[in-house]
Parts: sequence; structure tokens; C-alpha cells
Amino acid sequence: MKQFKVQSFVLVLIGFTLGFSEFLIVGILDDLSQQFDVPVATVGYLVTIFAMVYAISTPIITLMIGKTNLFWSLLVLMAIFTVGNAMSVMAPNFALLAVSRVVTALVSGVAISIALSFVSHIAPMAKRGWLLSWVFSGFSIASVLGVPLGTWISTNFGWRMAFLTIIGISIVTMGLIFGSLPRDFKQRGSSIGGQLALLKDSRIRIGMFLPMFNLAAIYVFYTFLRPIITTQLHFSTTMLTVLLFIFGIANIIGNQASGRLTNGPGLHAMPGVYVGQFILMMLLPFTFNLQWVGAAVLMLLIISMPLLNSPIQIHFLQVAEQGYPQSIVLASSLNSIFSNFGIALGSATGGVIVSHLGMNAVGPGGAAYTLITLLMVCWLNRVNKRTATSLGSKG
Repeated sequence: MKQFKVQSFVLVLIGFTLGFSEFLIVGILDDLSQQFDVPVATVGYLVTIFAMVYAISTPIITLMIGKTNLFWSLLVLMAIFTVGNAMSVMAPNFALLAVSRVVTALVSGVAISIALSFVSHIAPMAKRGWLLSWVFSGFSIASVLGVPLGTWISTNFGWRMAFLTIIGISIVTMGLIFGSLPRDFKQRGSSIGGQLALLKDSRIRIGMFLPMFNLAAIYVFYTFLRPIITTQLHFSTTMLTVLLFIFGIANIIGNQASGRLTNGPGLHAMPGVYVGQFILMMLLPFTFNLQWVGAAVLMLLIISMPLLNSPIQIHFLQVAEQGYPQSIVLASSLNSIFSNFGIALGSATGGVIVSHLGMNAVGPGGAAYTLITLLMVCWLNRVNKRTATSLGSKG
């Protein structure tokens, strides 16, 4: 039991470390803009670049791993991740900073996919939803502690020190991985074609697009969270750090609620979530002159952001375990792959909206993607019901 707790902590720490690196840009957007003398909207595209590289590289590297030992694969990926952040520390200009983010993004998606695969390897069925929600909460904790901490470090000591902090944490994480996780973990050997057979299943094909449009909706405004807080809601720099901390807590609450959903209604609860999210998105621009009301709307939207995580992750893993056991790591990666396509889509959309229509349009812009997500989850629930009925009649 003690070993399981330690292993669980290490998996959550992996999520925190990767999340800290990925989300840090949101907190230091203005500092990078001033340092390199580029517009804030241009710096925002670092989020888009990271997410696109993450999403494209993850399935390719995941398929290449095949039946390679996943313990050693994870350590190698974390080492490359550390090198990528070291490149960020030393970047002399914006172009090389972008290159360093590409290096980091190349391995981040595969690393978290393997970490999520370890969940199914070490956790009993009754604990999977709980542990999955905590691994995803590692990203939320990065928002609570990492992003405000990174923002504070950047403001007081320079943004390079923020990346140096990530390097220190990633080295500690690698040491804990080496000392605690099982070293004999491999997925069932299969060709690339055999692994890709998972994608023939309609439950997978429809499900893939849920995390994409879910995060596309959020990142239309979330990419510009710092300027929204300071220029639209007129909070001070001191309150910015406080609010980022509060929003991080809200994200943890959402992730823990997501874990509870897996033991309850699961994906059946999501249509109601997206109806509420759509309403909040449409209300957002009307709250920009109502400081605390606007902050409350942002908090509710951030709570809604991770609610899909555990139900859709369990959905992918169950489909793979039942019919495609050779594709466990690929199944584990789908949520993060398409989440990052969504981040790229949402942040790029947000950049276009801010450049041409202004900050007031980011809420309604995100609402359009929320509506698509609502339609997709209703479609998936219908397919799942039809499949369960079909299997029941055969049984």
C-alpha cells in the first residue's frame, strides 16, 4: 500500500512538472513581450506552437515506442524535456525560445501518455478513476503553484529563473521515477498497423474530438487570461497572482469532480456541463465592467475545463482493454493529443479574435466551440448506448 502511494505521488509529480512547463507561458506573457519587443498576441502563439508540436509528435513517437520498455522510455523522455527547458533558459532571442519550446513539446505528450499508462498498470480497477483524476490534477496544481510561482519568479528575478526552477523540479522527478516505478512495464507487442486498429472503432473516433473542442473553447480566452485580469477586469499585479492561485484551486476542484464523475454518470453528465459553459461564455464580455462578477465567471469556466478528463480517459482505456490491448499507450495518449490540438486551435482563434475584434469577443468565440463539444458528446453517448445494447443482445 505504501509503495502504491509513493508511485501515485510520482505520477502526479510528472503531471505537475509537465504542466508547469506547458502553462508557464500564460503567466509570463507580458514579460516575454517586453524582453523580446514583440506583441503580446505574438507571444501567445508560443502556446499554439507548443500545442501543435505536442499533438502532432505524440502519436508518432508513441507508435515508435511499440513494445519498448516504458520505464526507460519515460526516463529518456524526461531527460530530453529537461534539455528543452535548459534551452529556454539560454535563449538569446524569441526565435530560439520558440525552438526550445518545440523540443520540450516533442516529448511532453508521450511522457504524460506513458505516465497515464502506468496508472492502469499499478492501480486496481477501483482506484483508477481516483488516480487518473490526481494525475490530471498535477496539471491543475501546476496552475495553482507553478504558474503563480513562475509569474512571481519572473517578475522579481526574471523569466529565465522560472525555467531554471522547472529544470530543478524535473531532475528531482527523474530521480523519483528511477527509484519507485516498476521497470518491467511493456505494452503487448504489435506492429504500428496493429496499434492503429484502435482508431477504426467509432467510439474512439468520436471521442477523440471531445477533448479537442472542449479545450479549444476554453483557450480562446484562457491564453489571454493575464491581460483579461489586468486590463479588462482592472485588477492590480498583486491581485493577478492571487487570482491565478484561486483559478488554479478551481481547476483542481474541477479535476477532482471529474474523478468522481467516473464512478457516477460519467460522460452522461457532460451535456449539462456544456450547456452551462455556453451560457457563461456568452455572458463573459458583459462582466468585464463588473470586476468580481467577471472573476467569478472565469472561475466557473475554469472549473468546467477539466470535468471531461477522467470520464473520457476511462472511456478510451476501457475500449482499448476490451478490444485493442496492443494499443494501451496510444489510447492513453488520445486525450492529451487532442487536448493540445484544442489548445492550438483555441489559442490561435483567440489570437485572431483579439487582433481583429478585441478582448470582448473571446467569450462568444469560445462559445462556438462549446456548442460543437455539446453536439459531439451527445453523439458519443448515443453510440455508446447503441454498442452496449448490441453487445448485451449478443451476450
